[in-house]
Amino acid sequence: MIATPKGNTLFYGNNLAILRAHVADESVDLVYLDPPFNSNASYNVLFKAPDGHQSQAQIEAFDDTWHWTASAEQAFDEVMQSGNSVASEMLRAMRHFLGENDMMAYLAMMAVRLIELHRVLKPTGSLYLHCDPTASHYLKILLDAVFGKGQFLSEIAWKRTFAHGSSRRFGPVHDVIFFYAKNGEHTWRDLKIGHADLYVEKHFRNWDEIRQEKFQAISLTGAGRRAGESGLPWKNVDPTLVGRHWALPKSIVAKEGIEAASTQERLEALDKAGRIFWPKSDGGTPRLKWYVSDLDGARLGDVWTDIPPISAQAKERLGYPTQKPVALLERIVAASSNPGDVVLDPFCGCGTTLHAAAKLDRKWIGIDVTHLAIGLIRRRLGEAFPKMTFEVVGVPRDLEGARALALADKYEFQKWALSMIDAQPWKGGKKGGDGGVDGTIYFKPDGKKTEKAIVSVKGGQSLNPAMVKDLIVTIEQEGAKMGVFLTLEAPTKGMVAQAASAGFYKTDYGQFPKVQIVTVEQLFAPGNPLHMPWQDTSAFRKARLEPTEKQEKLDL
Repeated sequence: MIATPKGNTLFYGNNLAILRAHVADESVDLVYLDPPFNSNASYNVLFKAPDGHQSQAQIEAFDDTWHWTASAEQAFDEVMQSGNSVASEMLRAMRHFLGENDMMAYLAMMAVRLIELHRVLKPTGSLYLHCDPTASHYLKILLDAVFGKGQFLSEIAWKRTFAHGSSRRFGPVHDVIFFYAKNGEHTWRDLKIGHADLYVEKHFRNWDEIRQEKFQAISLTGAGRRAGESGLPWKNVDPTLVGRHWALPKSIVAKEGIEAASTQERLEALDKAGRIFWPKSDGGTPRLKWYVSDLDGARLGDVWTDIPPISAQAKERLGYPTQKPVALLERIVAASSNPGDVVLDPFCGCGTTLHAAAKLDRKWIGIDVTHLAIGLIRRRLGEAFPKMTFEVVGVPRDLEGARALALADKYEFQKWALSMIDAQPWKGGKKGGDGGVDGTIYFKPDGKKTEKAIVSVKGGQSLNPAMVKDLIVTIEQEGAKMGVFLTLEAPTKGMVAQAASAGFYKTDYGQFPKVQIVTVEQLFAPGNPLHMPWQDTSAFRKARLEPTEKQEKLDL
C-alpha cells in the first residue's frame, strides 16, 4: 500500500515512477506544475559569482528531451490501458492528427502524468498547469479529458516579461496557467489585492478633516420600494419617493460597533459617528462616507500583470531556467490551499513552489530528475528556512550509495558530488573535455573581494599523484587561489604528498592548504570537510520568511 510522506519531502528521480510508488490516492491538496516544452530548446543554468559577475559556469540543466522514442510509445500505451476512456480516445485522436513527433511525445508523456496527478488529488484539491502558447492548446484538451471539461475553472494569463519585440507578429509577453478542480468542492480562498493609486486618486476626492482621511460619498439606498422600516423616512428624507429604500452596508455598521435594532436607529448612529455625508446639492440626500481604510481590496481576475518577472538583477534570481517569482506561487498556494495542506510540484526545478509552500505554512512534496536541481533546492531551503526539516529521497545517503551512482552515471555522480560542497559546474558541466576539472567554488576571504577554488572530482579507482599535479597546474593557469580534489576512493600517500607540496594560501585571516583532498566518505560525516574561507551563499537568504508589503495586501 502506498504511503504518502508525512513530512516535507524532496524526491530525486522520474516523477511518474515516484508518484506511483510514493504518493497515495487522494492525499494531495494542491498540484502546481511547470513542465518545460519549447521545441529544439535547451535550458542552461547561468551561475554567478558572489560579486554578481557571471562566472564561466553555464551548465545545461536539461534539454528538449521530448522525442518519439520507446519511452513515448510506452507512455502512450499506458494511457490506452489507464481505464480513462476519454483521455485514451483524445490522445489517440491527437496522435492521428499530429503523427509521431516531438509534440506528440510530449503530450503522451504529459497525459500519463496528468492521470496520476488526478489520482493523488483530494476531492477538494485543484491543479495549476503553467505553460506557454507552444503547447497550451493541446494541454487544455488533455486536461479536459482527464479532469472533465466541467472542472475547468480559469485560464490565467500571467505577463511574464515587460517587452518582447517581434517583427511579424504581436510580441509574446504572457504565459498561460490552467486552473482545474478535482470536483466542484475545491478549496478556495477569495484573495484580494490592493487598489492602484490611480483608482484611489480618481474615486476618493473628498477629505475628512476630523479623521484626516480621504473618502468617497456612496449611496445609502438600494433600488426598489420596501414596505418595512427600510422604506420609512429618516430626517425628512423619504427614499420611496424616488423608488428606492435604505440599504446600509453591514460591514460599516459592524466596523462602527453599531448594535441598534431599526434602520432609522442605525442611520442615526452612523450620523453621530461622522459617517454620513450631507451634500449641498441633490436635495440634501444623505450619503455614506466610504474611507480609503474601508477598502478590502479588489478581487483577482484572470489577467495578472502585477507580479513582475525575475529580472537579471532580482535578489531571488538563482539562474535556473524557467524560474518563476516566489510571489506568483504564493498567490496560487494562498488561493487554493489552507495552512497544513500538502502542495505537490512534480517538476520542481529550483524549488520556488516548495519555497512558497514553506513560507505559507504548507507541507510540500517536490520531485525533480536532475541532481543539479536537488542540490540547488537543498541549499535554497536550508538558507531560507534554517529551522525547517525535510527529507531527500533518491540521492546517495552513504558511501555505497555514492559508489552505485558513480557506476550508473559518472556525470550525474559529478553533479551530485559538486552539490555536496556547494560548487558550481565547470564551464557548462558538459560530458568530456573538462581537462580533469569539474567545478568552481567562489569565496570571499576578506568578505569583499571574490576569489575562486578549482574542484576536480574522481569517481574511479585508478588514482595517482599526477592527477593532483594536474590540478595544481590548472589552479595557476586559471588564476585560482585554491583547489579541491574530491575522490570516491581513498587517496594514495603520493597524492597526499603532492597536495602538501602546493603549500598554503595565506590571508590576513589565516592560512589554508592550497590543495585539499576530500573523500566522499568525509562528505557524509558531520561538519564541513573543507578548510577554506567559505563561499557567500546569501543568494538563498534574499527571499526571507517575512511577508512583503505586496503579500500582506493579498490577505494571506
